[in-house]
Amino acid sequence: MKPSNSLVSNIFNITVIVAALGYFVDIYDLTLFLIVRTPSLEALGYHGDDLVTQGIYLLNMQVLGMVVGGIIWGIWGDKKGRLSVLFLTILLYSLANIGNAYVQNIGQYAAMRFIAGVGLAGELGVGITLVAEVMETKRRGLGTSIVGVIGILGAVLGYKVASLFDWKVAYLVGGGLGLFLLILRIYVSESGMFKKVKEQVVSRGNIFFLFTDRKRFMKYLYCILLGVPVWYVIGILVNYSGDFASKALHITGTIVSSKAVMYHYIGASIGSLIWSLAGQWFQSRKKSLWLAMTVLVIFTTLFFSSFGFSPEAFYFIIFALGIAQGYWIIFVTVSSEQFGTNLRATVTTTTPNFVRGSVILVAGLFKYLSFSAGLGIWEGALYTGVLCIGLALFSLYKLDETYHKDLDYLET
Repeated sequence: MKPSNSLVSNIFNITVIVAALGYFVDIYDLTLFLIVRTPSLEALGYHGDDLVTQGIYLLNMQVLGMVVGGIIWGIWGDKKGRLSVLFLTILLYSLANIGNAYVQNIGQYAAMRFIAGVGLAGELGVGITLVAEVMETKRRGLGTSIVGVIGILGAVLGYKVASLFDWKVAYLVGGGLGLFLLILRIYVSESGMFKKVKEQVVSRGNIFFLFTDRKRFMKYLYCILLGVPVWYVIGILVNYSGDFASKALHITGTIVSSKAVMYHYIGASIGSLIWSLAGQWFQSRKKSLWLAMTVLVIFTTLFFSSFGFSPEAFYFIIFALGIAQGYWIIFVTVSSEQFGTNLRATVTTTTPNFVRGSVILVAGLFKYLSFSAGLGIWEGALYTGVLCIGLALFSLYKLDETYHKDLDYLET
């Protein structure tokens, strides 16, 4: 199949901007829930240990929604088109987030988090798929990096809104952002590669293709494992940073987890740009990823060695871990580039959501090692991290380089 002759060179085109704003809303919501979880549950009458158990329940419902949504929107994107997914997902998310502001009990709250998760699941994967398919080969890495840099800043807005307003208002702001984005998407066009494939007699969005060929399945699995360290750090090290600081590392002052989340995501936004530019410099996604993973190993090691550090030094480590994890967007881009047009949206949408879903398994292993096995949170987190990062490094070694790859082909 001949490469498309209508690819875009401008990295600030409308497709990139709209995809970036979609990811911005995605990260805003994920961060916002972590921040307002406690005050919102207290408003519903929960206190003490119930704040933890009910918070985990809501998080699991959100993650479940993202896993389900990742499958639905990925298949839909390959069968019906990338653009239709962008409209449906943001509409569903917006309505669910407005609903979050009016919940009266934990059942309603769980339902809204599940629906919001389903809606958010398509934002990043389909957005990256569309950007990758409309951009010139040598510049698509820059296009997807813009998505990451702008998108991850949604965490900063989430922190600021939650600190200035009531949790209900914060959810309404998220819903309003989504509805505004829905209007902007009127100006986005469908991928030319998808239009070409749609005219052919070929299976599209067949998720079973990923499991009927061993080589294809292993490539898919490597893509997922490559992203797991991101959610290990966010879900364990950053989310429980206050507990590590006070109970294991004896940091000399108080660490506020919500502030740690904000610093981490600021670092991730910077990292998205750094690793994307590194990829352009090396003309290699894999070399950039190796560099990012090296930085991740260094600062994860420093995190576990930060006994008696000051709060400022500890926050810097959290920030630096964010820079390392800016490879998230490159990971999603590489996943998109590994597969043909008739399966690309399915892979690019399910992969990051399965990685997000892996936080349940990762957190389960961490809790088992820390409490059931009696190792304590320091050793439990350390052993969990060695496993997650080790599998990611092996997966990166096994994946193909995709920097110069022409994406105009099919999986058959």
